[in-house]
Amino acid sequence: MTIGQMTGDVIDPVEAKKQLRRAGKEIRGRIVKSAGAEIAQNLARHGLDFCKPFPGPVVSGFAPFGEELDTVPLMTRLIEEGATMSLPVMVTKAQPLIFREWKPGDEMKEAMWGIMEPRDEAPLAVPDVLLVPLLAFDLRGYRIGYGGGFYDRTIAGLRAIKTIVTVGIAVDEMRVEAVPHDGYDEKVDWVLTQSGPIRCNG
Repeated sequence: MTIGQMTGDVIDPVEAKKQLRRAGKEIRGRIVKSAGAEIAQNLARHGLDFCKPFPGPVVSGFAPFGEELDTVPLMTRLIEEGATMSLPVMVTKAQPLIFREWKPGDEMKEAMWGIMEPRDEAPLAVPDVLLVPLLAFDLRGYRIGYGGGFYDRTIAGLRAIKTIVTVGIAVDEMRVEAVPHDGYDEKVDWVLTQSGPIRCNG
């Protein structure tokens, strides 16, 4: 059963999002358990050349949490190519994320839900490119996250002040025909899976 089949008969958008979230977590957990290391290397091999970031961009990644896809190999490649890497920091619930610089080997602190974040003394950063975790996506660029709205608020805030590129990080099996969405849901520009980049047509 695919993630799309599990939500095919759902009408209510709130329930549809819940269904997609549950299905995405199950699919991601199964795939990461069986092929997570290989997928991480594939993501790194693809890199970000497809979205043509200008030289020396500030890129925000994310520290893998639970059964999330491991983006460390990709982030390491980006640093080697001249990017300044940063990781998100949660200020409080219902607020946009902030970002602090990070590189492999930096000391981290444990934050809300056990997520690892850069320490408070790490310099603040304003990303040009955001790697965005997700649990389902469609070709318009809509995504299902964890339900807290952190990335929607953050992306909206950044888009109000500058041009950014957003890249969802996923596995092929998370693609669905249509993700239910509301007015506050921010679309991603690209999705990068183990098979390669997908341009979202919005």
